[in-house]
Amino acid sequence: MTTTTFFRGVLVAALAMAPALLGSAPAGTGGTGAGSVTRVTLAADKDIPRGVTVDLVRRTMTLAAGEKRHLRGRLEATSTTTGIVGLTQRVRCLNAAGATVPVVAASARNHEGSDTAAYAIPGHLPLYADLLLTAPAAGLYTCVLQGTAYSTLPGTYHLTAVAGSTWLEADDTGQTGAHWWQNPACESADPTGSCTYVGGGPARRDAWVFYDDGTPVHKWQAHPGAATVSARANVELTTCYQGTSSCIDEMEAYPRGRNAVVDTRLEFIQLDTTGHTCRTHSTSARRTVTDDAHHSVGYSALSGIPIDSACGTRTFLMRVYVKHVSGQTVKIDGVQSGSTSLTNGIAFNHFP
Repeated sequence: MTTTTFFRGVLVAALAMAPALLGSAPAGTGGTGAGSVTRVTLAADKDIPRGVTVDLVRRTMTLAAGEKRHLRGRLEATSTTTGIVGLTQRVRCLNAAGATVPVVAASARNHEGSDTAAYAIPGHLPLYADLLLTAPAAGLYTCVLQGTAYSTLPGTYHLTAVAGSTWLEADDTGQTGAHWWQNPACESADPTGSCTYVGGGPARRDAWVFYDDGTPVHKWQAHPGAATVSARANVELTTCYQGTSSCIDEMEAYPRGRNAVVDTRLEFIQLDTTGHTCRTHSTSARRTVTDDAHHSVGYSALSGIPIDSACGTRTFLMRVYVKHVSGQTVKIDGVQSGSTSLTNGIAFNHFP
């Protein structure tokens, strides 16, 4: 995913500057699964100039072939302008030769300006991203938290990654049997009309991410030795206001400023021996995505889920329900440039 390609959609920005709601904070910030977690924290503030991707913190690990590690990145950014500046963070892992391991996890949102009071700390925008790294071969892997700023605003300005509040976490031991979900390709401008939309007009009224959106349905098997399991999902939504280059034209019903409200529900379902629902575990949220923010990630997590022996299987299915409530049609972002995932989920085993 190139900076230019992604942010062409992020920033028709620099127009209105009304503050926006931040959206739900992620449930839990530590690694998920057995074993310890190492957090590498940004030691000093670091500027992120517009149009530049900046490496912030990194973690190097030696892994066996097929070994899995959960990584979570947090980028907290301030701005030197009251205008709107796009922000994307990525968690990217590279092998010893410097080649990117196939999947890059990303999240994005417009920073609404240094004067906004809509965030938990005024002017400080936090973003999170989760990645399940599976080593393609034995060797050394270096995982990097990156930040990119982009805007059409004139003048000189930059974002700044905040020391102490910007970090990258990684498990110190493998995540045995963990599984990664990601939804299908959905480029920033959606030139082929392949993205999933929920809203009015020609859009769907609702959708099931990882289930009826073109994602191959995966039935995950909890490890025979696991006592409990857990699941998390990050779903990135983008508003389709008139004139944005992030959506196909027929999805742009209203002028900028209408905003969008959606309901989401993460479900992690244990199946019975016939492949039907035996036990459903879920968590729900109502999310507001403003046109100034333009993008918003919904973070959902379920932990401590018992494996019910009465179901007759250790098989689980993950899906996220997204229902349009009001306002702008929204696009459910997917994989960009073949490797960068903005909507994804992970299931973990927990051992006694």
